[in-house]
Amino acid sequence: MATLQIHNPTTGAPLAELPADDAASVATKAVAARAALTTWARVPINDKLAMIQRFRAALVEEIDTLASTLTQEMGKPISQARNEINGLLPRIDFFLEQTEGALRDEHVFDGGGMHEQISHSPLGVVANISAWNYPYFVGCNVIVPALLTGNVVLYKPSEHATLSGQHITRLLHAAGVPADVMQCLVGAGDVGAALLTQKIDGLFFTGSHATGLRIAQALAGRLVKLQLELGGKDPSYVRADADVKAAAASLADGAMYNTGQSCCSVERIYVHESVHDAFVDHFLGAVASFQQGDPMAPGTYIGAITRAAQLDVLDAQVADALAKGATLRCGGKRGPGPGNHYAPTVFTEVNHTMVLMQEESFGPIIGIQKVGGDQEALGLMNDTRYGLTAGVFTLDETVARTLLAQVNAGSVYWNCCDRVSPRLPWSGHGDSGIGLTLSRQGIASFTRPKAWHLRHP
Repeated sequence: MATLQIHNPTTGAPLAELPADDAASVATKAVAARAALTTWARVPINDKLAMIQRFRAALVEEIDTLASTLTQEMGKPISQARNEINGLLPRIDFFLEQTEGALRDEHVFDGGGMHEQISHSPLGVVANISAWNYPYFVGCNVIVPALLTGNVVLYKPSEHATLSGQHITRLLHAAGVPADVMQCLVGAGDVGAALLTQKIDGLFFTGSHATGLRIAQALAGRLVKLQLELGGKDPSYVRADADVKAAAASLADGAMYNTGQSCCSVERIYVHESVHDAFVDHFLGAVASFQQGDPMAPGTYIGAITRAAQLDVLDAQVADALAKGATLRCGGKRGPGPGNHYAPTVFTEVNHTMVLMQEESFGPIIGIQKVGGDQEALGLMNDTRYGLTAGVFTLDETVARTLLAQVNAGSVYWNCCDRVSPRLPWSGHGDSGIGLTLSRQGIASFTRPKAWHLRHP
């Protein structure tokens, strides 16, 4: 029998060994999901809502266990693990409040003997290949609305967050969701590849651009609905009139939270030359206050790098920046001891010849570049193949709106960063992906609209 080995990234020690799926078991689960679809789709919406309410209550009841597991398997500081689970609750509330309305028939025209309406039916079998950095957020952004809209789900959590994925599945089953309707697949890339060969109606993936591209290529000839939530190289611009201290505090948190392992982490900062030095001083002070260490300790802010291979990526970006003339202001090296640790790293005197300012870092590292004005900043913000989020810090809302309207990004921020709301769509431009989750539009992503043309006799 195949197994999946799980290690604690903080210590490097073995954490668990799980029975893993293979091509045969994936196929069996896909057949069972397809067989369960018709019955599940007919379950009244009120019954489905009640199940998700019970799931929500279980998250609250078991938060200590869930947070501890999350910290142990992916290195997220325990306070941030609790924040993630608590932060999921308002997202669930949004889905509970909005799904019934999103499914309601829309009567769009009635006249001349003709009535037109739109109904919404489930996609069918939804495959969800999820990410490890926020397994509760990104997993449930798909799982909860998919189930509420009548779909069955084949869920493959990342091999770096499988224990959390199993918790999500267990709690949904305990809440009343049938086992064949919500199934968890255990394994690494080979299990994800086996899932892509099944008869599915939608594939929802969150992860790297490279993996997303391989998935798109694998499904290219099958006309399966595809949604890809991929990476980012998220910029922020601090104008001359900004509250520099507040901007520095916000952006330091945006760059380093979750040890920088987020698609919407702030990854590059442009600062007007007149406030550059003051901003850098405040930024370095904020970073220096972030406690690095054991993620199970309540005061720890910087935890472990989940994937050991990412340490090499960070080392390479540091070496490239130094070779091309950047100034290292702090960090720039791996942390001591066993496990995957990297010191919070800040560069100034950076430019766009450096990999640090072009490719996703996914770690606690940031480049700060001096600019002469709005147009230079705007050009640099758009000098990327990604387009997930972007922000502007300024006291002038009109200027902020003007600049943000010209930025190629799915989400834009004024005087804030690294923020997600269930009421707003989460989407990207360019290599940041296709499709969207969250918002009423995100709920609709899990349905097929049917157009009704009804002529009265």
